[in-house]
Amino acid sequence: MEHFKELFGVYSQKIHMPAVRWTDIVEILIIAFLVYQIMKWAKTTRAWSLFKGLVVILVFILLAVVFHMNTILWIVRNVISIAAISLVVVLQPELRRALETLGQKNYLASILNLDLQNEEEGLFSNHTIDEIVRGCVEMGKAKTGALIVIEQNQPLTEYERTGIDVDGVVSSQLLINIFEHNTPLHDGAVIIRGNRITSATCYLPLSDNLYLSKELGTRHRAGVGISENTDSLTIIVSEETGKISVAYKGNLERSLNADRLRERLVMLQNKPVEDKKRKLWKGRSKTS
Repeated sequence: MEHFKELFGVYSQKIHMPAVRWTDIVEILIIAFLVYQIMKWAKTTRAWSLFKGLVVILVFILLAVVFHMNTILWIVRNVISIAAISLVVVLQPELRRALETLGQKNYLASILNLDLQNEEEGLFSNHTIDEIVRGCVEMGKAKTGALIVIEQNQPLTEYERTGIDVDGVVSSQLLINIFEHNTPLHDGAVIIRGNRITSATCYLPLSDNLYLSKELGTRHRAGVGISENTDSLTIIVSEETGKISVAYKGNLERSLNADRLRERLVMLQNKPVEDKKRKLWKGRSKTS
């Protein structure tokens, strides 16, 4: 016991506990905040996919180090500088938008208010759902063709650039006015982010799915096409029949009434209380 106390006394003297200043705590909080913001930004851009690819490459490099694969390590040493420059070039648009967002965003307001609001409302509010449903039903009755893309987690910035900026609060009247025949904005798709219409007359990729009905036109193929390339949900109102369809994850559900359309939008709303229902819908959409 005495020997143990002597050893403990010797080691305790060697242990140095640095003094923690208040500036150190602030520094840790700043670094943690910056890392969180970078990860949050990367997850909504192509950087997240590239990051996962880099992880795979790093695993192979680690294996090369463990098993002394000298040729691979030589290649890595000579390519790493070029790869770093290539990453900056590839991510140049995302980096520019991130810096723009950094200059525009009010972080204090987002911390104190907006995050709580997003948790309560989800991706968009119930009022937005009501306005979208009302607008689609009215356009269906008048046989006014419409193509409405609702952004989820994947950004639709590259598709917004093909259209005209709108930046207006979602309302049924605004949607009807945009898609009214012979108006400047009626051709193309509308993109909705949150509770706002961001762009109109946007061009979307057409689906190459050979199993889609031959009677479906360009509007429906564009709706399915964007749902194959992103996690967005697209509402299509047929100009010929006035029927409402929804495209999500490459699946097309046709002839929806107001209640079923509202149900789909509530599933997409991403409220915590809706998690079980949303999983149920995803299971059903695979079979449709």
